[in-house]
Amino acid sequence: MFIRIVKMSFEPSQVDDFLAYFESKKHLIRNFEGCEFLELYRDKQDTNIFFTYSYWKEESDLENYRNSELFNTVWAKTKQFFNDKPEAWSVDKLISLK
Repeated sequence: MFIRIVKMSFEPSQVDDFLAYFESKKHLIRNFEGCEFLELYRDKQDTNIFFTYSYWKEESDLENYRNSELFNTVWAKTKQFFNDKPEAWSVDKLISLK
């Protein structure tokens, strides 16, 4: 399993627009081939900072998504809301306790 974490910081006046846009696209992203899980988190201290957390079957599935028309459309729109450069991490899950 391959996990992608993306940190995004938004202009305060753009947060509601981002949330509405994410709401309209979340099922398309989650149902992209190879995506097994998708969550959106909001920072407790700085409510303009959000994180996406997604599980992918293989690293190649994420790359296919990142090269897709869906990603290009979603990312182009989302970037318009930023007030800082996004950060991303690709990690492997080692341990999970429930």
